[in-house]
Amino acid sequence: MRRRSLIALPALLSLPPLRAETRLPVVASFTILGDMVRELGGPRVEIRTIAGPDADAHHFQPRPSDAAALRGAALLVRNGLGFDSWVDRMARAAGWRGRLVTVTDGIRPRMTAGHSHGHAHAHGQGQPARQVPDPHCWQDVAHARHYARAIARALAEADAADATGHAARAAEYDARLAALDAWVRERIATVPPERRVVVTSHDSFGYFGEAYGVRFLPVAGLSTAAEPSAQQLARLIRRIREERVTALFPENMANPATLRRIAAETGVAIGGRLYADSLSPPDGPAPDYIAMVRHNVGALVPAMLGQTA
Repeated sequence: MRRRSLIALPALLSLPPLRAETRLPVVASFTILGDMVRELGGPRVEIRTIAGPDADAHHFQPRPSDAAALRGAALLVRNGLGFDSWVDRMARAAGWRGRLVTVTDGIRPRMTAGHSHGHAHAHGQGQPARQVPDPHCWQDVAHARHYARAIARALAEADAADATGHAARAAEYDARLAALDAWVRERIATVPPERRVVVTSHDSFGYFGEAYGVRFLPVAGLSTAAEPSAQQLARLIRRIREERVTALFPENMANPATLRRIAAETGVAIGGRLYADSLSPPDGPAPDYIAMVRHNVGALVPAMLGQTA
């Protein structure tokens, strides 16, 4: 059953209607959500993103200024599934009263062995592995469309005076995401199925793999704080050799040291940097969600085909 995440909703309903010159104050937990709010809200929103470009939202520590910005927000948009659990603590500390939008509500998450983002321990380091939900749903563009619909509904409800504008922006953005999904499938289809194997820093591309038919072999688990044991690393190196993997990719927030070691032992070159959990700064290759997906696919496809320089 779909659950709506609300904190003191009556406080939101009592807000006066927005005037034409007023912008709805919205806070997003991390950059991908901030970008979607900006696309869907357009000139009607004033967006503050807490964990900014290249920031690690897994273990983010909000600053006092973040809590202060939240106090005036009508909407707080988070991912959920343990990815940005610090949002709840920040909201309580700020005494915030508004609507909490959890974009993964209604998505059935994939389950994977490992530790949630709220734990710094890696499986294999004295802690038993357990099944936890993978929060990286946005890596499947179909789930990103779900995110966008959830945000668009919340914006339209909070800013009913511009219902027509919100509907138009939502339809236009959804069409762009649908085209992006089709493009990803076309590009991945150029790679023979047996070559669609990629090694990444941590387990953040599971949804992409399931949606588009790519096998990702992560060095570590779901958390960016995780590190593989010596046995896990040895098994991974063996698989890379056996399966003739041609693609090793660090992520924008991960320490590439382990991947460098794997590259040295296997002779497989490290490809370009992938953007998994955060966008790049505006002048980088992944300043928005659509650009991020295009950048990642543009790096993955030639590497899987053995064309990495």
